[in-house]
Amino acid sequence: MRKLIAGIVEFREKRLPDYAEKFSKLALGQTPDTLFVTCADSRVVPDLLASTLPGELFTMRNVGNLIPPATTDGISTGDLSEASAIEYAVLVLKVANIVVCGHSECGAMKSVFSRSAKLKSPNLDKWLCHAHNAAFRLEQEGPLDASLKPHDQLSQLNVLVQIEHLMTYPIVRQQVNAGALVLSGWWFDIAKGDMYAYERLSRSFQVIDREMGERMISRLASRAR
Repeated sequence: MRKLIAGIVEFREKRLPDYAEKFSKLALGQTPDTLFVTCADSRVVPDLLASTLPGELFTMRNVGNLIPPATTDGISTGDLSEASAIEYAVLVLKVANIVVCGHSECGAMKSVFSRSAKLKSPNLDKWLCHAHNAAFRLEQEGPLDASLKPHDQLSQLNVLVQIEHLMTYPIVRQQVNAGALVLSGWWFDIAKGDMYAYERLSRSFQVIDREMGERMISRLASRAR
């Protein structure tokens, strides 16, 4: 906590002047083009990893980067917080992209994979049920990358399952089908510091280096035409 407070003071005294104009404009509203769904893990820092500034990402974080699926009428089967963020991002902010980003060494995925004894955490146990389909898929279909640790194999598949959950929301499905919204699956390797993007053709997560990034940007540009 001391470091947190000291950091606030340091920002105010040394860095705030550089952001003063930016914050003045942001006070009037926000126009992010991406909803970034990721884990609450302290080692995953979206703005640092994507080199983004305040106002450029609408971020939703929770344990395990999970999205409870919706019923046919669009009502979440889990926590309303995630559904509310999705609705606000799509209907109000009109984001053009939703990224679901998992990561290596995820505690939530370790718990789901090991099926460890309940740790007197009934809310967490219930929440993690939204990753059970990913565990089932790992058992039945195998991993996308067999070289990874089992819980990391699960983490990658979990990203894809959560994208499927996103598509159960009518507002998301409508925008995707209309070509106005793109859903992407990313995965962050903490040890390497590399971000990966899921490629359907190869059925694998590929590192986002310069070449990969240019291909991704080109695809987005072609969809916008």
